[in-house]
This record gives sequence, C-alpha cells and structure tokens, in this order.
Amino acid sequence: MRIFVTGGAGFIGSALVRHLIDDTEHAVLNFDKLTYAGTLSTVEGASRSNRYEFVQGDICDRAAVEAAIQRFRPDVVTHLAAESHVDRSIDGPDAFIQTNLVGTFTMLSAARSYWQSLESEAKAAFRFHHISTDEVYGSLGETGLFTEDTPYDPRSPYSASKAGSDHLVSAWGHTYGLPVLITNCSNNYGPYHFPEKLIPLMIVKALAGETLPVYGKGDQVRDWLYVEDHVRALRRVFEAGTVGRTYNVGGNNEKQNLEVVQTVCAILDRLRPRGDGKSYAEQIGYVADRPGHDKRYAIDASRIRDELGWEPAETFESGIEKTVAWYLANEDWWRPLVGAKASERRGIAA
Repeated sequence: MRIFVTGGAGFIGSALVRHLIDDTEHAVLNFDKLTYAGTLSTVEGASRSNRYEFVQGDICDRAAVEAAIQRFRPDVVTHLAAESHVDRSIDGPDAFIQTNLVGTFTMLSAARSYWQSLESEAKAAFRFHHISTDEVYGSLGETGLFTEDTPYDPRSPYSASKAGSDHLVSAWGHTYGLPVLITNCSNNYGPYHFPEKLIPLMIVKALAGETLPVYGKGDQVRDWLYVEDHVRALRRVFEAGTVGRTYNVGGNNEKQNLEVVQTVCAILDRLRPRGDGKSYAEQIGYVADRPGHDKRYAIDASRIRDELGWEPAETFESGIEKTVAWYLANEDWWRPLVGAKASERRGIAA
C-alpha cells in the first residue's frame, strides 16, 4: 500500500516510517513541517529506500496538503502530526489549537476531497487513521481502566485539542462517510524521543550531573508503551481495523513517575556509573506540580488484542533497558537538541 504519514519526522511518526520501510513492502510519503521536535535524522536509514519520500509541509496549509496527497495517491493517511507536550500547551496553547484542531480539519478536508475522487475499489479500500492519546479521557482514580467507551474529560490545553481533533475525525466519518479509524495510546517511550519528555529528559539531565526534576511527589501513574510496539499496533489497525472503530493501545505497564525515574537511575548506575561512585538517584529533586496534573492513566487494550491480535512485545523492564542503552550509544543525536535548551521543564507558569 501507499501510506501518507503526517508528522513522520517526530517521535512516533518516525518510528512508524522506519517500521514500514524496514518491515513491510509499503511505500511511504513523510509529510512533516520540521518543527523543534521534528528532525530528519530520525528517518535517515529509511530515506535511503526507493519506497520512501519526504515533503516538508504544514498540515494547516490546505494547498500543500492537497498537492502532496494528489501526487502521492495514498491508500492510507496516518495522521500523527501534532503539538504534543502538555507543559508547552499550558504556557502557550495557541499552537496546540492551530495544529491539532485546524490542522486536523485541514487534513480531513483534503482527504475527503481526494477520497471522493477515487474509483469504487480504491474508494472502498481507503482509510484515514487518526492517532491520538489516552489523555483525552481525563484522570482515573486508583482503580479502573480507560476503555474505548470512556467519556472524554480532557484536563489540559493539549488533551482538549486532541479530544477536539478526535471528535472532528469521528464527525467526518458519520457525516461524510469518510472511512476513519482512531487510536488512543498511552505514554510512549523509546529511541529518538525528543528530550523534553520524562524518560529522555531524566537520562540527559542525569548524565549532565543536573537535578532530576520530578513533579509533586512523583506519584502520578502512567501506562508505558514502547514505541516500536505502538507502531506495530498502528500498522495492524490501518491494515485490518474496522472502519469507524476506535482502538486503545497500551503497554500494560503502570508505573509511578518516581519509579520510572528511579529505574532510569539504576540502569545508568550499571551502564555508565558516576565517577564518584554514588547513584544517579541522589540527583532526584522535586519541583512544583504541573497545574491540573492528571493522577493516573491506564489503558484497557483488550479490543485491539481480541479483534486484531496485537499485544505489546516489550515489558517495561526490557523496553526501558533498550531505551537507556540507546541514549548512551547515540549522544550525537540528542546533545545538539539539549544545547538548544529544549530540555527545560515547563508548564508551571501562573
């Protein structure tokens, strides 16, 4: 198939591009604006394939999107391009509304026009796959899991913008018959993660000898999903998912944030010990909590398991070991990004 990937130079998008080029025969067009969190170094290997091409473009630019879609003639649009950092959304929500809502509307409009122009067989086979987050569901108590039927209750500008984009996609399916799919995933981690999110931020700050800033008491719970498991799920959904269906994708790995940081420190203690013989855990410090910080997320991924046969291959223990080892072996990738001050903690503005 021909797969049009928005945001294919970002964290999850680039992992999907690498997977499609390395492990399938699909052709890929990577459509990415190359914002601060997008870099073509994430797809350097894939770019050598004759099944891969890149177009720099903004998903809010209708003409650019339509031109790329009409030329590439995709069978599937996988829409990952988004502003995705909660802290940044608190300090500056404007970009999140523009990219996540207006951009998704633009993608839907362009995809609908293209889909309506297709012949019957190609029209029936076309899919618009929107990739979203579990944060749209709000915050869980100490028990329970998010299912595909959990009511939406977003708590941050980021999650509100993603909830709105989910509703737009669903509406285009109901109103116009566009064959849509939606996936909502839990917290991703793994190689090529921009060093502003928790795990890569802790790794780079630990190695720099800096304080490891943990919000509040560090008792917020997240379900951690290794990014390569996630992109296998995405492929399974757009290849075999039921049109109009939502699929939750989770790693079955609930961990408190503090436990995640302590695990990173323990792995670093083994793989690259501090020169003074002390543990990296001694660098842990606590900062004012993020406003409106959701307490717990956890995914029930039984639908995608039962209907499509997908399950995560990595445990948190195996995935986090691979992740820390990757950052230690690829300092030339992330050090220039840290130099641009991308790793400052955000989201504590009044």
